[in-house]
Amino acid sequence: ALWLSGPARAETPDRALFGEPGHKLVYQLNKADEDYIQHILFSVGAMLRKYGDDIHIVVTLIGPGVHLAAKNPKRPIPELLRQRAESLALYGVEFHVCGNTLKSLEWNEDDLETYATMVDVGASDLMLLQEQGYSYISW
Repeated sequence: ALWLSGPARAETPDRALFGEPGHKLVYQLNKADEDYIQHILFSVGAMLRKYGDDIHIVVTLIGPGVHLAAKNPKRPIPELLRQRAESLALYGVEFHVCGNTLKSLEWNEDDLETYATMVDVGASDLMLLQEQGYSYISW
């Protein structure tokens, strides 16, 4: 596993150069529970190992799940899981964070780790990605 000492931002592959991946997958992560997050991140890693460059994965963080990608989470998120998410981002996994949830916490995109991207509404993100052909995984 790759562990980082500083912030990183995932580089989105140039689809014009590499083409569309054969597989597209979106996970919903909506809890701040350690076991729950661990299972999702393990699954994401397993899918990357199985499909390599032929898969694009998005993890949409909603509700308490947003704390995983927060610079200063207000829920107890183990550092190992925070590092694992950042490492997965280096492999092209995108982490989308619900803007509505951030607003309710009086947070904005500046409160997120650099690898995470704020979307207006997490549920809308899930819907739009499915409309673009992403398979949907909910735990």
